[in-house]
Amino acid sequence: MRTALIAALTLSLAAAAAAGTTGLLAGENEAAGADFPHQGESLRKIDWTKFFPAGDGWRKSKQVFVYSNMAEPKTLDPGVMTGNPEHTLAMQIYEGLTILHPETLQPLPGAAEWWEISPDGLTYTFHLHPDMKWSNGDPFTAEDFRWSWERALSPALASQYADILYSIEGSEAFNKGETKDFAKVGVTVVDPSTLRVRLRAPTPYFLELTSFETLMPVHRATVEKWGTDWTKPEHIVSNGAFKLDAWRPKDAIELVPNPNWWNRKIVRLERIVAKPLDDVDTEMQEYKSGGLDWIREVPALRVEEAQADPDYFVTPYMTTWFMRINVTKKPFDDVRVRKAFNLAINKKEVCEKTLKAGQMPAMGAVPPGIHGYPQLDGLAYDPKTARKLLAEAGYPDGKGFPEVELLYNVHESHKVVCEAISSMWREVLGVRVRLQQREWQAYLEDQKNLNYQIARAGWIGDYADPNTFLDMWCKDRGNNETGWSSEEYDKLLIDAAHEQDPAKRLALLQKAERILCVDALPILPVYYYVNQGMIRPSVKGWYANLRDLHPLQFVWIDGPSATDRAGK
Repeated sequence: MRTALIAALTLSLAAAAAAGTTGLLAGENEAAGADFPHQGESLRKIDWTKFFPAGDGWRKSKQVFVYSNMAEPKTLDPGVMTGNPEHTLAMQIYEGLTILHPETLQPLPGAAEWWEISPDGLTYTFHLHPDMKWSNGDPFTAEDFRWSWERALSPALASQYADILYSIEGSEAFNKGETKDFAKVGVTVVDPSTLRVRLRAPTPYFLELTSFETLMPVHRATVEKWGTDWTKPEHIVSNGAFKLDAWRPKDAIELVPNPNWWNRKIVRLERIVAKPLDDVDTEMQEYKSGGLDWIREVPALRVEEAQADPDYFVTPYMTTWFMRINVTKKPFDDVRVRKAFNLAINKKEVCEKTLKAGQMPAMGAVPPGIHGYPQLDGLAYDPKTARKLLAEAGYPDGKGFPEVELLYNVHESHKVVCEAISSMWREVLGVRVRLQQREWQAYLEDQKNLNYQIARAGWIGDYADPNTFLDMWCKDRGNNETGWSSEEYDKLLIDAAHEQDPAKRLALLQKAERILCVDALPILPVYYYVNQGMIRPSVKGWYANLRDLHPLQFVWIDGPSATDRAGK
């Protein structure tokens, strides 16, 4: 059955790459899979009601959606957040110039009602919806985007994701402090409802970027008045479909509809409850007992149980599970050691015997599913060569090798995978491994400060292009967090950014990926994720997609939900 599952997922990835979607899981509607305009005033004519079926039957159900957000968010400031638990909340509370279609992930109008793209692909002109307001009723203008992007790029904010704006002309120099004049950055307020953006090179995925958290706007007056406390429920002002109603640490975050959102009439949910459940056994138990409508993962040891439940889903996921290596610390400053540790991991066994849900061994950083990009034929399991390399580095049979610390965040599947890999390292290399478990926020800080030897990590593609998995490893990128850099690697990424021929561009990116995952190995790719979990059949308007992104303004409840079962 598992072989059949992997084969099915592989076929699904091929179809997803071609069609841009992984298919509908819940809530058929006329807009599902529809082809929308790429630019122009015709974007203004989108009929948002087509995302919902006709009829009022749904009104008989309580419109409260309860889900596991997997961890307590480190922050609700979109300018500095980096994790998936934070991003899931950000896309409900804030809104960029664009949003992504809930199924196909095609960019659709967000705060921008429509946009124009110049023939050379360098200039984007965004026209905002008229008379937009913040959640507190303040007028919303193009200046709000300009100021928010200046803040995200400012060296003082030290955003780890500032580099995601580097496709904008002059942005990198401003972020690195080479110029203090933001007027030199290609972001111009034409008038209160028009923002013009100039790129340094054509960027085919730029519209996707404008939906990303780092490019979401923040309310200047609130940020300047309250400082780091501006995201507290009593202070926060936002512009998304929902607004923050309550934040009870270690218990729940609750959102309610934003009455001032420009498209308020389409929102059906009356309340969203996000629970920070970082233990997947607890998460699944709460789902089974009726306390949750959606969980994003099932325990590795209970996959076969979950597969027998009709609520279970598994689909392709544009995400890679890997290990960062701190190359600034001995003995991992030696590439032979890093390569030995990579070759000693039986990735096929990790997928088939530990995880058991259709995950695929990762030979590179870029997962399958990106149209036109071939999979890297990286380093496979080779214990003999692994032992030879470690001996060449001065540690025959692991003798004299210091104890290795392997960092991971609290999560059952990460724990069992790290246990399996540490056992392989002991068996193949003869090294001692000590597991270090951290809560989400502490884990992020340890990686950021290079306070680790080896750390498990995962990366969800921020847009449908290999660059999202490769650019982060350039020198001084905020999410590099390995201490590694390579002039040759950086040059390939720069050349790719300016290459106009699509095939040549992808070839440059694959050369870079080979340096990263075969030659230098500051990271050890382990497996490509699948998107698996449980969702109630009463949850409508929810779709599986390659990036597990779910704008909840399109979701509604039609039938018994978690709140019904809890008697609330």
